[in-house]
Amino acid sequence: MERAGLRPRVDKALAAFLATQRSRLLSIDEALAEVADALEAFVLRGGKRLRPAFAYWGYRGAGGLDSDHVVAAVAALELVQASALIHDDLMDRSDTRRGEPSVHKRFAARHAPAVGRGPSQAFGDNAAVLLGDLVLVWSDELLHGSGVELEDLARARPVFDGMRTEVTAGQYLDVLTAVTRDTSLDRAGKVARYKSAKYTVERPLLLGAALAAAPPALIGAYSAFGLPLGEAFQLRDDVLGVFGDPVVTGKPAGDDLREGKRTYLVAAAYETVSGAGRAEIERGLGDPELDEAGVGRLRAIITESGALARTEARIAALTEEALGALQAADVEPEARAVLLDLADAAVRRTV
Repeated sequence: MERAGLRPRVDKALAAFLATQRSRLLSIDEALAEVADALEAFVLRGGKRLRPAFAYWGYRGAGGLDSDHVVAAVAALELVQASALIHDDLMDRSDTRRGEPSVHKRFAARHAPAVGRGPSQAFGDNAAVLLGDLVLVWSDELLHGSGVELEDLARARPVFDGMRTEVTAGQYLDVLTAVTRDTSLDRAGKVARYKSAKYTVERPLLLGAALAAAPPALIGAYSAFGLPLGEAFQLRDDVLGVFGDPVVTGKPAGDDLREGKRTYLVAAAYETVSGAGRAEIERGLGDPELDEAGVGRLRAIITESGALARTEARIAALTEEALGALQAADVEPEARAVLLDLADAAVRRTV
């Protein structure tokens, strides 16, 4: 991603946009300074910038010429991501994100000394809903104010709209699956595909392709590369959600277990273990009070069932499928090299 100086250019585009939005908010009321502060901190302080990278190099791979306008357009994906994360943390009752308080926790903590009336948690929750909605609205504004030619935006718009619908549908299916306790591999696969896989890799690639007026053959190749790679990315996320080091991930160990995530990893274990093992999974999964010992027990069941090894094998197979599709595609050589590096980073990450 560091080729073409992409990450600092994406950050620069986001910082400039957010500075403009700060001025707009302050023109409404000075109390909105804390909203600007929170969103600048959340958007600018971290993140892998994978989605803008896939979009930009998808664009370059289709023969698109570098420009700051295109960088600003793909930076809009980070605002969609910020919205999804703010809402996801709220729905999952996650206390932290990237080692810092999540947005709803940040505003709940500010409530008591600043306002003093009403429940702090409700104030934090309400603020998170609104801030998540706000950055989603802003994603449109950044895309359309990027300076990209209108005819190019017209091609990209259906991809951008479809992506936001899919990720929201995937989030709902994730929530639904937790309450219906559907622990099937089919359901886990569908949630992963729509909540993350398409949204993380395939749709950003197709957005870049649309901006560059890519031919149908390359669009198909990007889907053949992006969808399996996106699924592998989500499976890696699932593994980290159970086995990740909290010092590295910035989230408490075993958070996915406390949140009741019915992931491929959990579904694979559930399919294999005995009745006693299933009962242990059912007792612990979704228990917000699950302690470290409980997390350790569930980790042991998942490992001993072979589910961890099975998930790692699926990550490897999906990655191989994706790389084969990219190697066969008619992609500009520099972009192909960067996309291969991005694929490796997506599936071998520790955070």
